[in-house]
Amino acid sequence: MPNLVRTYPFESNKVLTEQINEGDLNTFYVGYDINDNGESIYRWRDFTNILLNVIPEFAFGHHLEVNTQNAVEMVSEAAKSIYKIREFIEVKALYDADEAIEDDDETKKYLRRGEFGELILHLLLRDYHETIPLISKIYFKDSYGHTVHGFDAVHVNEETKTLWLGESKLYFNGRRGVDALIRDIKEHINSDYLESEFSIIRKKLLIAEENEERNYWINLMSNKTKLSEVLDSIKIPLLCTFSCDIFSQHSEETQEFLNQIEYLVRELKIHFEEKDDHPLKDRLDIILILLPIKCKKELIRRLHNKLYMLQRIDSDE
Repeated sequence: MPNLVRTYPFESNKVLTEQINEGDLNTFYVGYDINDNGESIYRWRDFTNILLNVIPEFAFGHHLEVNTQNAVEMVSEAAKSIYKIREFIEVKALYDADEAIEDDDETKKYLRRGEFGELILHLLLRDYHETIPLISKIYFKDSYGHTVHGFDAVHVNEETKTLWLGESKLYFNGRRGVDALIRDIKEHINSDYLESEFSIIRKKLLIAEENEERNYWINLMSNKTKLSEVLDSIKIPLLCTFSCDIFSQHSEETQEFLNQIEYLVRELKIHFEEKDDHPLKDRLDIILILLPIKCKKELIRRLHNKLYMLQRIDSDE
């Protein structure tokens, strides 16, 4: 008998509530707790700590061995690897200066690349969809100082033999984030783009130790494989994490709060379906993942502050 008990590698189920789990819609929210004075607080600290726990695997890969002897070193090295990406440093500077930041600022496109959105997507795929990363984008990036382009997540489910090619957005406005995801799949889910991405992934996999699973994915992504066969093996998780005013209107997870959150995410799902005009939409296995949070800016500020300190914890300075 297979093990039907779901495991959560990063235990995000202790912080996130999975509100909707349907075939093509998966939604979560971060709720409230009380402090030592009995006051209701949004669970910022718990959520950011969970995300920080994901950093080493996100940066270096699923097969990374972290133990009590090297945990501090690996967390610090993972944080350093992220801050070798130029966009992270530039965004941190903007948040430190408390500058006004808008999603549609065309002069600052790097604000929308969403590396922290990729981190959240990694967490949700690992904990709720039983995937493992096929490659680590940060570990395999071609050169430090440059953002890695391509899919935001390349994961696999070895049991179901499915390839998970994910995109993520971290936006102030949920509708704009969903619209950006639609643009992404139009640009990325086509034969030319897939062939180019698969060629890069195959080269990375060939560096890894040879095994049956590795060879299976290399063969699937061969340029000789028919597009129809590839699409049958692919799931496309699309994550939009976005600021939501509902959290400012409540301090507890009341039924009214839950109803408002569910109404919001279902409206976004309808918006996605109305706007999605991909010519292969009937062949694509898309899962829209929606995560409303209290404030995008506050989440990024907190993550940068903690991550920036983590890169220095094993320093002699």
